[in-house]
Amino acid sequence: MRPSGEQFELRAGDYAATVTEVGAALRTLTHRARPLVRSFAEDEIMPGYSGAVLAPWPNRVADGRYVHEGRTRQLPVTEPERGTALHGLVVWVPWRPLSRTASRLELECPLWPTPGYPFRLELRVTYDLTEVGLTVRLSARNVGGGTAPYGCSLHPYLVAGEGRVDDWTLRLPARRVLDVDPERLLPTGERAVAGSAFDFREGTTIGGVEIDHAYGDVEFDGTGEAEALLLAADGHGVRMRWDRACPWVQVHTADRPEPHLHRTGLALEPMTCPPDAFNSGRDVVHLDPGATHDVAWTISAV
Repeated sequence: MRPSGEQFELRAGDYAATVTEVGAALRTLTHRARPLVRSFAEDEIMPGYSGAVLAPWPNRVADGRYVHEGRTRQLPVTEPERGTALHGLVVWVPWRPLSRTASRLELECPLWPTPGYPFRLELRVTYDLTEVGLTVRLSARNVGGGTAPYGCSLHPYLVAGEGRVDDWTLRLPARRVLDVDPERLLPTGERAVAGSAFDFREGTTIGGVEIDHAYGDVEFDGTGEAEALLLAADGHGVRMRWDRACPWVQVHTADRPEPHLHRTGLALEPMTCPPDAFNSGRDVVHLDPGATHDVAWTISAV
């Protein structure tokens, strides 16, 4: 039996994708057989949250502990080496298919109350593959009785082409970056990217820069969307677009001890809130009973 469960294949035009039952993860995405995301094998446990849906929070919660409406809640510490609760509660659970065609897949995941997150949410994700790319839509509905703190993201490792992260050029329209504690990767401050190695607004080769930081003050265009580009030397690459529901973007150059993972893809994760938002309160969505939150991301070939 596959560690990531059932595999859902999608095709449209020159695009093909594979989504997994476990984590509703985007395992593969190709355009004319060229990889746009770093894939993992059918018989492999999802490495580094590759392609997973992150909810009801993205990134880290310090010590897994937060206060909500005057009560302290304790989440499972899933990143023990840093003492944090990492990437939500639905990465390692199965998602149930609701509808499926050759190019479109809708999955559902009921999130039941737990001591650390005593709220009941209904999560639905739709993968819609067309001739112009892949759009992922995530919807969260509060079907419980209390107001729920909420945040989300998607965790693809983008691939521009041949080579590694060092060889690729990133264009990211974000003016500020959060400084982090190097031991725990939790925010310690905020600064402008101008004049630093973290400034990719005009399109810069990544080189040897190690990044595992959240970017903010994202520039959205007249349509209310932002666009990041990751390009190889030959001009081919991958584009990611998102709307104002995600004012933050986590970027990670995949600095890992495993040779096959080390800097072989760039994690680009547009987020609704920054790291440790359940403690800072910054940009946390407050889902009232019956309320729904929607967000969408689009990945396409350049």
